[in-house]
Parts: sequence; C-alpha cells; structure tokens
Amino acid sequence: MTASSGLDALTQCLEPYVTPKANPATDAVAAQGLRRGARSLRRAYEHGDDREAREDMALCSFFGGVALANAKLGAVHGLAGVVGGMVDAPHGAVCAALLAPVVEANVRALRERDPDAPAVGRYTEVARLLTGADDATVADGVDWLRTTVSALDVPPLGAVGLQAARYTEVAEKAARASSMQGNPVKLSEDELVAVLHAAS
Repeated sequence: MTASSGLDALTQCLEPYVTPKANPATDAVAAQGLRRGARSLRRAYEHGDDREAREDMALCSFFGGVALANAKLGAVHGLAGVVGGMVDAPHGAVCAALLAPVVEANVRALRERDPDAPAVGRYTEVARLLTGADDATVADGVDWLRTTVSALDVPPLGAVGLQAARYTEVAEKAARASSMQGNPVKLSEDELVAVLHAAS
C-alpha cells in the first residue's frame, strides 16, 4: 500500500511539472511534492512508523492532487487508466511500472521532434529534484526512478497479467484518454506500445 500509493503520488507531481499546461502555482506545489517524495518514499516504505516520512508522503499526495487538477497529467496515467481496467493490480503500481519508460519515451520524442520545447529542460529539473544533485541529468533521473521502483518491489506489467497481445488495444485506447492531454509530446501508438514492452 505504501509503495503503490506513494509512487502514484510522486507520479502525480512529476507529470504536471512537465506538461505544457504547467504554471507558476502548479510548479511550486509539484516541485515541493517531488522533493518530499524523493526524500521520504523509501523511508516510509522501509520504516512504516517514521512519522516524518509519512507526513512528507501525505503532503506529496496533496500537492500532486492540486497540481494535476490545474495542469493535467500525461502518458503514465493515460496508459495506467486503461491497463487498470484489464488487470487486477494497484493503480500506483501500474503507474510506477510505466514511469521510467514514459519519461524515456517522452524525452526521446521531444529531442527528435521539438528539441527546444520547455519540457526538455523540465525533465532535467525533475532529475535534480529527485536526486538532490544540481548537476543531475535526465538519465540520472531515470536511474533514480528505476532504482526506487525496484527497491519498492513493484512488479512489471507482465507479472500482473498484462499480455503482449493486448498492447495495441491498450495503446489505441490510451491515445484517446483525457490524461493524455497533458503529455508534453504526442506519442504515437507505436511509441506507446514500445513503452508497454519496456514496462513489462
């Protein structure tokens, strides 16, 4: 429960931070949520009685809710909503499995199609918020996400029953999902299928 809900909270801070609909108000709460989640998620998971860590995660969740309500989400939630209707797995765990692959797909697509987009720099800012390192790169941020997801024992999508034969169906439905409206770049169905492969 701590891993699933905590990773969902973190995702709900990350996605609004990179969306084109972000604004100074959502940036402030999303950044604060990312900082608190980064420093306390693993502590809350490993030491459930750590009240300070629990408070940080409660605030991370709250800040994520404020941010997403005002700046939208992205492909993680666009895919997770569809996958959640197909398999019996916690929503946050599905989001967590998708998180690093979506970040990689978005950054790759942005660099290929719109290298001057603000979101390219925002992913670097996310990496620095997560790692606490002023010189962190997007790759460092992805590594942090993968390491954290692994440390919290989140299963890949294949382990919770999502079959590869359904990836195209998921991608088609996710492409029409309202959460996709906040993604910083339009991902093709082929790119979404590749994300599902990477998350499995």
